[in-house]
Amino acid sequence: MGHSQAEKAASRERVLRVAARKVRVEGVSRPGVADLMKEAGLTHGGFYKHFSSRDELITEAAALALSEGSAKMERAARKNVREPRSGLIDSYLAKQHRDSPGTGCALVSLGAAAGRGDEDLKKAYEQQVRAYLDLIAGLGDGSEEARAEAMLTLSALVGAVLMSRAVADPELSDALLTKVADQLRRQE
Repeated sequence: MGHSQAEKAASRERVLRVAARKVRVEGVSRPGVADLMKEAGLTHGGFYKHFSSRDELITEAAALALSEGSAKMERAARKNVREPRSGLIDSYLAKQHRDSPGTGCALVSLGAAAGRGDEDLKKAYEQQVRAYLDLIAGLGDGSEEARAEAMLTLSALVGAVLMSRAVADPELSDALLTKVADQLRRQE
Protein backbone atom coordinates (compact mmCIF):
# COMPACT_ATOMS: atom_id res chain seq x y z
CA MET A 1 0.00 0.00 0.00
CA GLY A 2 1.43 3.36 -0.98
CA HIS A 3 2.01 6.17 1.48
CA SER A 4 -1.07 8.15 0.42
CA GLN A 5 -3.22 5.01 0.42
CA ALA A 6 -2.00 4.19 3.93
CA GLU A 7 -2.79 7.72 5.07
CA LYS A 8 -6.24 7.49 3.49
CA ALA A 9 -6.91 4.18 5.25
CA ALA A 10 -5.72 5.62 8.57
CA SER A 11 -7.94 8.67 8.13
CA ARG A 12 -10.94 6.52 7.30
CA GLU A 13 -10.30 4.37 10.37
CA ARG A 14 -10.02 7.49 12.54
CA VAL A 15 -13.37 8.79 11.27
CA LEU A 16 -14.97 5.39 11.89
CA ARG A 17 -13.64 5.25 15.46
CA VAL A 18 -14.89 8.75 16.24
CA ALA A 19 -18.27 7.92 14.72
CA ALA A 20 -18.47 4.59 16.63
CA ARG A 21 -17.95 6.43 19.91
CA LYS A 22 -20.47 9.11 18.93
CA VAL A 23 -23.22 6.65 17.95
CA ARG A 24 -22.81 4.95 21.34
CA VAL A 25 -23.36 8.29 23.08
CA GLU A 26 -25.75 10.10 20.74
CA GLY A 27 -27.42 7.35 18.72
CA VAL A 28 -27.45 7.06 14.97
CA SER A 29 -29.49 10.14 14.09
CA ARG A 30 -27.52 12.89 15.84
CA PRO A 31 -23.87 12.82 14.77
CA GLY A 32 -23.32 15.21 11.89
CA VAL A 33 -20.69 14.75 9.23
CA ALA A 34 -19.04 18.12 9.84
CA ASP A 35 -18.64 17.48 13.58
CA LEU A 36 -17.37 13.92 13.05
CA MET A 37 -14.80 15.04 10.50
CA LYS A 38 -13.66 17.93 12.70
CA GLU A 39 -13.24 15.65 15.71
CA ALA A 40 -11.26 13.23 13.54
CA GLY A 41 -8.97 16.13 12.57
CA LEU A 42 -10.13 16.23 8.96
CA THR A 43 -12.04 18.68 6.81
CA HIS A 44 -15.69 18.26 5.94
CA GLY A 45 -14.78 18.38 2.26
CA GLY A 46 -12.72 15.21 2.54
CA PHE A 47 -15.64 13.14 3.75
CA TYR A 48 -16.55 11.75 0.32
CA LYS A 49 -13.02 10.43 -0.20
CA HIS A 50 -13.86 7.90 2.50
CA PHE A 51 -17.63 7.31 2.40
CA SER A 52 -20.33 7.60 -0.22
CA SER A 53 -22.90 8.93 2.28
CA ARG A 54 -23.55 9.70 5.92
CA ASP A 55 -25.72 6.59 6.10
CA GLU A 56 -22.79 4.43 4.99
CA LEU A 57 -20.56 5.96 7.68
CA ILE A 58 -23.15 5.57 10.43
CA THR A 59 -23.94 1.96 9.48
CA GLU A 60 -20.23 1.06 9.46
CA ALA A 61 -19.63 2.96 12.71
CA ALA A 62 -22.53 1.19 14.41
CA ALA A 63 -21.25 -2.18 13.21
CA LEU A 64 -17.78 -1.32 14.55
CA ALA A 65 -19.19 -0.16 17.89
CA LEU A 66 -21.16 -3.38 18.20
CA SER A 67 -18.29 -5.67 17.25
CA GLU A 68 -15.88 -4.07 19.70
CA GLY A 69 -17.92 -5.44 22.57
CA SER A 70 -16.97 -9.08 22.09
CA ALA A 71 -13.38 -8.69 23.23
CA LYS A 72 -14.49 -6.71 26.28
CA MET A 73 -17.04 -9.35 27.24
CA GLU A 74 -14.47 -12.13 26.86
CA ARG A 75 -11.99 -10.21 29.05
CA ALA A 76 -14.70 -9.62 31.64
CA ALA A 77 -15.52 -13.32 31.75
CA ARG A 78 -11.83 -14.14 32.29
CA LYS A 79 -11.52 -11.73 35.23
CA ASN A 80 -13.01 -14.30 37.58
CA VAL A 81 -11.42 -17.61 36.58
CA ARG A 82 -13.42 -19.66 39.07
CA GLU A 83 -16.75 -18.03 38.17
CA PRO A 84 -16.49 -16.44 34.72
CA ARG A 85 -20.21 -15.65 34.56
CA SER A 86 -19.86 -13.58 37.75
CA GLY A 87 -16.88 -11.76 36.27
CA LEU A 88 -18.93 -10.88 33.23
CA ILE A 89 -21.90 -9.74 35.35
CA ASP A 90 -19.72 -7.63 37.64
CA SER A 91 -17.95 -5.94 34.75
CA TYR A 92 -21.08 -5.29 32.70
CA LEU A 93 -23.12 -3.96 35.61
CA ALA A 94 -20.33 -1.73 36.94
CA LYS A 95 -20.90 1.97 37.50
CA GLN A 96 -17.95 2.64 35.22
CA HIS A 97 -19.78 0.92 32.33
CA ARG A 98 -22.95 2.87 33.05
CA ASP A 99 -21.05 6.15 33.21
CA SER A 100 -19.01 5.60 30.02
CA PRO A 101 -21.44 5.15 27.13
CA GLY A 102 -18.83 6.25 24.59
CA THR A 103 -16.77 3.13 25.28
CA GLY A 104 -19.54 0.90 26.62
CA CYS A 105 -21.56 -1.87 25.06
CA ALA A 106 -23.32 -0.69 21.93
CA LEU A 107 -26.18 -3.16 22.47
CA VAL A 108 -27.40 -0.75 25.14
CA SER A 109 -27.22 2.42 23.10
CA LEU A 110 -28.19 1.07 19.69
CA GLY A 111 -31.09 -1.27 20.53
CA ALA A 112 -33.92 1.10 19.69
CA ALA A 113 -32.13 2.41 16.60
CA ALA A 114 -31.52 -1.13 15.35
CA GLY A 115 -35.17 -1.95 15.87
CA ARG A 116 -36.14 0.96 13.63
CA GLY A 117 -33.06 0.75 11.40
CA ASP A 118 -32.28 -0.66 8.03
CA GLU A 119 -31.44 -4.29 7.37
CA ASP A 120 -27.66 -3.76 7.65
CA LEU A 121 -27.97 -2.24 11.12
CA LYS A 122 -30.33 -5.01 12.23
CA LYS A 123 -27.91 -7.65 10.96
CA ALA A 124 -24.96 -6.05 12.76
CA TYR A 125 -26.99 -5.85 15.97
CA GLU A 126 -28.17 -9.44 15.62
CA GLN A 127 -24.63 -10.66 14.97
CA GLN A 128 -23.50 -9.11 18.24
CA VAL A 129 -26.49 -10.48 20.17
CA ARG A 130 -25.66 -13.95 18.86
CA ALA A 131 -21.98 -13.54 19.77
CA TYR A 132 -22.85 -12.55 23.34
CA LEU A 133 -25.37 -15.37 23.65
CA ASP A 134 -22.74 -17.85 22.45
CA LEU A 135 -20.23 -16.48 24.94
CA ILE A 136 -22.62 -16.54 27.89
CA ALA A 137 -24.09 -19.94 27.01
CA GLY A 138 -20.55 -21.27 26.61
CA LEU A 139 -19.88 -20.42 30.25
CA GLY A 140 -22.49 -23.04 31.09
CA ASP A 141 -22.82 -26.64 29.99
CA GLY A 142 -23.90 -25.80 26.42
CA SER A 143 -27.40 -27.21 26.93
CA GLU A 144 -30.63 -25.72 25.63
CA GLU A 145 -31.28 -24.55 29.19
CA ALA A 146 -27.89 -22.78 29.23
CA ARG A 147 -28.89 -21.02 26.00
CA ALA A 148 -32.19 -19.89 27.53
CA GLU A 149 -30.35 -18.67 30.65
CA ALA A 150 -27.94 -16.78 28.38
CA MET A 151 -30.89 -15.00 26.78
CA LEU A 152 -32.25 -14.03 30.18
CA THR A 153 -28.81 -12.92 31.39
CA LEU A 154 -28.06 -10.81 28.33
CA SER A 155 -31.51 -9.21 28.42
CA ALA A 156 -31.08 -8.36 32.11
CA LEU A 157 -27.57 -6.97 31.59
CA VAL A 158 -28.52 -4.74 28.68
CA GLY A 159 -31.81 -3.66 30.26
CA ALA A 160 -30.25 -2.81 33.61
CA VAL A 161 -27.54 -0.63 32.06
CA LEU A 162 -30.02 1.07 29.74
CA MET A 163 -32.42 1.90 32.57
CA SER A 164 -29.63 2.91 34.96
CA ARG A 165 -28.48 5.47 32.39
CA ALA A 166 -32.00 6.72 31.75
CA VAL A 167 -33.29 7.41 35.26
CA ALA A 168 -32.65 10.71 37.08
CA ASP A 169 -32.43 9.31 40.63
CA PRO A 170 -28.81 8.25 41.33
CA GLU A 171 -29.90 5.83 44.06
CA LEU A 172 -32.32 4.06 41.72
CA SER A 173 -29.64 4.01 39.03
CA ASP A 174 -27.17 2.33 41.39
CA ALA A 175 -29.82 -0.08 42.68
CA LEU A 176 -30.67 -1.20 39.15
CA LEU A 177 -27.06 -2.26 38.68
CA THR A 178 -26.52 -3.89 42.06
CA LYS A 179 -29.86 -5.62 42.47
CA VAL A 180 -29.88 -7.07 38.97
CA ALA A 181 -26.30 -8.28 39.48
CA ASP A 182 -27.33 -9.90 42.78
CA GLN A 183 -30.26 -11.68 41.13
CA LEU A 184 -28.19 -12.89 38.19
CA ARG A 185 -25.49 -14.25 40.49
CA ARG A 186 -28.13 -16.22 42.40
CA GLN A 187 -28.89 -18.16 39.22
CA GLU A 188 -25.40 -19.69 39.20
